[in-house]
Amino acid sequence: MITVIDILVPADVHLGPLLVVAPAFTASFAGPRLTAFIGALAIAAQVFIGVHFGVLNTRNVMVQVFSLAVLSALIVFFCRVREHRRQELAKVRSVAEAAQKALLRPLPHHIGPLRIASLYLAAEDEAEIGGDLYTATRTDDGVRMIIGDVRGHGLSAVGESALLLGAFRVVADQHATLPDLAVALDRSVSHYLIDFVDVEDEIGEHFITALLLEIPSQGHMTRMTCCGHPPPLLLRRDHVRTLTSTHPAPPLGVAGLPAAQYPVDEFAFDTGDTLLLYTDGVTEARDGSGAFYPLAQRVAQWTTSTSPKALLDHIRQDLLAHCQGHLSDDAAIIAIQRTPDPQPGRP
Repeated sequence: MITVIDILVPADVHLGPLLVVAPAFTASFAGPRLTAFIGALAIAAQVFIGVHFGVLNTRNVMVQVFSLAVLSALIVFFCRVREHRRQELAKVRSVAEAAQKALLRPLPHHIGPLRIASLYLAAEDEAEIGGDLYTATRTDDGVRMIIGDVRGHGLSAVGESALLLGAFRVVADQHATLPDLAVALDRSVSHYLIDFVDVEDEIGEHFITALLLEIPSQGHMTRMTCCGHPPPLLLRRDHVRTLTSTHPAPPLGVAGLPAAQYPVDEFAFDTGDTLLLYTDGVTEARDGSGAFYPLAQRVAQWTTSTSPKALLDHIRQDLLAHCQGHLSDDAAIIAIQRTPDPQPGRP
């Protein structure tokens, strides 16, 4: 277009220098090869304009051709540098994603009679995990799960999150009761803080809230031990019930309590019920006016969701709309639905 217009306008109007726009625009969406090709076409167009007007050998046109060639070469060079950095970033990002997924492995969609869906929203950009954690493991008579929240958020809290996840996976099936399991996890967290936290005035500020859950394969009485964590929600038909612990224990890594001081709360988790576990990054998400996200009220309108994944899809969309797409803290949610056991009597 520039070449055609330059030929059609009066001879005293020179638009040839504008040809540098072509490689400059190409570099914004293409790689160095296509940019170099467009730069060569721009140089050829400048030469064609000079030949058309019979002024190719003049000093002015020669300088224009040389300048266009130099500028095109610089644009190609910067395009190559940008592509190289983009490839390096992609490699680093893929390694980070692999490491994060290895640490916070996705929960299986089915464990016995349980249908499970999980959602993790990291507060830090380009991160997939942070200070929130969850995992599940099979036991001889059911499933044990943990959901927790490390003080702080983002990648700086991953170390303590990894510690608790590793400890839970090792000892989850080695203790007869949830209080005994809580004591073992508290001991692991406390040892970590003593050995690895160097700044003395921050030692007392490191802790992990956690909710331990034991869901038997046979029977419907589910047990939980709450260590300073937000209470789960039980969705039953058209009702939402908050399962508040009668005597919640302090977070892990704070008090070093004996097993007798960790409470066990029981509740009925029947076929068709959905249990919703979450971290405080969900309920503390604020809208533009500073109001917290009313999780229990919002969930009440989705009690008829056909699957845990459908429920979490509703929550995700509504939560991000509430906080304008930016969370101030990591948020994790697990939805567990009990279905009829297809093979009763089999663990």
